Amino acid sequence: MTDTAETLKSLPLDALHRELASKWGPFAGYDMPILYKEGLMAEHAWTRSSAGLFDVSHMGPSFFGLPKGHGLEPEDAHKRVASIIERLVPSDIQNLKPGQIRYTVLLNDRGGIEDDLMVARPSEPEAQGDLYVVVNAGCKEADWALLEKAAAGDARVVRADDRALLALQGPKAEEVLNPLVPGAGEMRFMTYARFETRLFGRLTISRSGYTGEDGFEILVRPEHAMAFAQALLGHAQVKLIGLGARDSLRLEAGLCLYGHDLDPTISPIEASLGWIIQKRRREAADFPGAERILAEIRDDATHSPTLRRKRVGLRPVGRAPAREGVDIHSYGDKIGVVTSGGFSPTLNAPISMGYVPPAFAKAGATLDLMIRGQKHLAEIVDLPFVPHRYKKG
Repeated sequence: MTDTAETLKSLPLDALHRELASKWGPFAGYDMPILYKEGLMAEHAWTRSSAGLFDVSHMGPSFFGLPKGHGLEPEDAHKRVASIIERLVPSDIQNLKPGQIRYTVLLNDRGGIEDDLMVARPSEPEAQGDLYVVVNAGCKEADWALLEKAAAGDARVVRADDRALLALQGPKAEEVLNPLVPGAGEMRFMTYARFETRLFGRLTISRSGYTGEDGFEILVRPEHAMAFAQALLGHAQVKLIGLGARDSLRLEAGLCLYGHDLDPTISPIEASLGWIIQKRRREAADFPGAERILAEIRDDATHSPTLRRKRVGLRPVGRAPAREGVDIHSYGDKIGVVTSGGFSPTLNAPISMGYVPPAFAKAGATLDLMIRGQKHLAEIVDLPFVPHRYKKG
């Protein structure tokens, strides 16, 4: 069924966006603000220089945990719930440190990616046995069903998509958030914590995001969402940013978009995400599709021709952007396809990502992009296109 204005869901902060957004569009079943009055280029540049506020409440935040009163010691409780989610993902969740987040993927039995997601371990002893899991908007119902099936009654999924999920991204994000939530500035990239605040209730905060910039994602209860958003927007460094700039920022950062750069046929190795599979999981070979994925890891290391494709960065020569669906050619033969592409405001040039055979996936190699039936030269480049600026340490 095609989405209509009547069937689309609204964000918790819909009234705020109605005042300020200039363009709307359907995305993953939601009516989403695409642009605000200053436009994509200005929004993109603002996020790179100051702090952009994104409403990503369409995503799928949830809590995956053991039943209350499980009676296990904190470390045992964490190992138990982590072992359950590890039935679906190839990453080492059991060895997450308290407060640590891990990016990973849900796999099918063929080693294909059903979705990418974030999994976080709480830091509080009383919360061990729970995981904070954020999945993609378009897949969240299917993902939660997969989690519930894997749990087989030994764990539960508590959905939190009735709350507002706000992403504050950019080099000024810490300066903005820390006075409102003291202690948030002490967090480092890919860590997670919960803060009790007087004005905004409990906030679940991760120092992460999908722009390549430093920043935070904050889960806030709906009754506090408007006040919290307005407090952030009261800072001179903060402006609302739409879905359009979120896409151009994540493309510059070389980050995958599910349904475009990732799908159920693509493996983590083909997607150049082999780093998400830690040593313990590789040795145990106990995740879905392990036979294929481990063979591809060996093939990638030995440059074996049995690995069919690899995700790469592409820099077209000239000004014409190569968007999703553009064929990639070498000496007149189609060898791959662009999965994400557009114009980079930061580089003032077109950029793309796509899949090509491993023999072509070397920085400096040149290929042809068939844009509107015409050949345009492009160079394979290392990702990301724009360096990440996360706060590590």
